[in-house]
This record gives sequence, C-alpha cells and structure tokens, in this order.
Amino acid sequence: MDKKLLDILACPVCKGPLVYCREPAELICKADRLAYPIRDDIPVMLEEEARRLAPDEEVK
Repeated sequence: MDKKLLDILACPVCKGPLVYCREPAELICKADRLAYPIRDDIPVMLEEEARRLAPDEEVK
C-alpha cells in the first residue's frame, strides 16, 4: 500500500484514520471497527463492502 495514498484516505463513515493490515489486505478503522478490503491493489471504501471486526479481534 502506497504511504501517500494511505495518508489521504479516511474512513467514509467517521472520516477517521485508517490502519493498513497486510494479511488480510484491509484498511481498518479502529473507531468504527470496520475493515475495508483491498482488491487488486485498490481499496474498496464502501461501507456496505466493509467487514465488521469481531469484538475479540485485535487491530494491529
């Protein structure tokens, strides 16, 4: 994931920062506990495509 792209991307729900997780390829919003998938090196920043993190799932 390109660092410059990560710096300008924000969570579409809360506008907060995102954390890149290499495995699985996702951008995580810690505030909303949502994981946005990255498909073919393109972040899919749609709320309906995001995965809800489990309550016990640790965000690195």
